[in-house]
Amino acid sequence: MAAVKKIAPKAVKECPPKEKKPKMKFRDKIFPLACLTPSFIGVMIFFIVPFIVIIYYSMVDNPINKDFVFLDNFISVLKNTAFKKAAVNTLKFSAMAVPLAVVLGMGLAMLLDSRIPFVSQFRTSFLCPMMVPVASVVLIWQVIFHYNGTLNEILMKFGADRVDWLKSDKAMIVIVVLFLWKNLGYNMILFLSALNNISKDQLEVATLEGAGRWYKFVHIKLRHLSPTILFVAILSLINSFKVFREVYLLTGDYPYDSVYMLQHFMNNTFRSLDYQKLSAAAIIMALVIVVIIGILFIAENKLGEDVEQ
Repeated sequence: MAAVKKIAPKAVKECPPKEKKPKMKFRDKIFPLACLTPSFIGVMIFFIVPFIVIIYYSMVDNPINKDFVFLDNFISVLKNTAFKKAAVNTLKFSAMAVPLAVVLGMGLAMLLDSRIPFVSQFRTSFLCPMMVPVASVVLIWQVIFHYNGTLNEILMKFGADRVDWLKSDKAMIVIVVLFLWKNLGYNMILFLSALNNISKDQLEVATLEGAGRWYKFVHIKLRHLSPTILFVAILSLINSFKVFREVYLLTGDYPYDSVYMLQHFMNNTFRSLDYQKLSAAAIIMALVIVVIIGILFIAENKLGEDVEQ
């Protein structure tokens, strides 16, 4: 017992004293807040407050009477024939354009990664559409796809009949081609950057083990590309919902039925000052986008869950 009493005080003395964390000065606390305040105010004014106002407008009968009607505006929008047509056309367009933008963008990146000749010229040709203004792009498309345009003249030389590309069911194809031409270059660069970050050692080991190109693509490259695939898919989805500029410049306020998009419905609703219907449609559109992005996140987590292990 005596020995224990002698050792205990000695052990206590040998323990290093706890270092006290230095207290942050008031000036050090204020500086980060001062830097963040302008950004926070901008987000509040241009994003959060307008979103709250939209939710408010979607639940009143009109901005003047301001009688609370809860979900009546949403039910009215969902029963609206023009909204149904616009929603179906927009979903069709996104279902066609987004997978093509992802697959073709990844395919072009794979092609450039294989060290083909004239890589710089090839990359530049796909990035040029990003530098061309939308109005100029639309003008080119009008010249090509007009009823008396270049494409119909070429078709007639081969004995085919003229096609009214912008005023028929084929108008959707024109818009999809325009969307891909405008966005493929950016998607290609994103995939090319992700491919360059894949470890070459894994590919070399797989080659030594006798793995073929398809096996290396599915089990190595595709799994490492899953975060980029998710990002490109979300980016393409958002851009597909913003294709109104091109369609509007090509066809006007009331285009052919196959290319009447949600943005047309919202633009025409805004012109009629029907704010409650416009707000309800915007919220429904936002909820659909959130659900689709959530599904993409779940798919990406399952596809690439073993990459980081």
